[in-house]
Amino acid sequence: MKPKQLKIIDKDKLSLTWNNDTLSSISLKYLRDECPCAGCKGETILFKTFRPPKSTMQSPEMYKVKNIDVVGEYAIQIAWKDGHNTGIYTWEYLKNLEAGDNNNRQQKYDTLI
Repeated sequence: MKPKQLKIIDKDKLSLTWNNDTLSSISLKYLRDECPCAGCKGETILFKTFRPPKSTMQSPEMYKVKNIDVVGEYAIQIAWKDGHNTGIYTWEYLKNLEAGDNNNRQQKYDTLI
């Protein structure tokens, strides 16, 4: 499943209309806080896992979208107004974020090996 329309609503939510006409809505704060990039969530290289420290610096710009680009046929990349732009959000990950946002839970990244 992939979205046929993306739009920002009320300056604080991403709305997705999927190709089966279902709707998803995810808060921009949650999208940014759950950014899947290595700098935000960590990565494993040559059997060593890097987990970055939680950011203590926050600015109002970090939750505002500058631009959204489609990546291939499988994802979007969000450029945030504070300059961060390395997270690639797959369609599957966006569906997981919708469920997590609705249940107010953080995504788990314990599977990094």
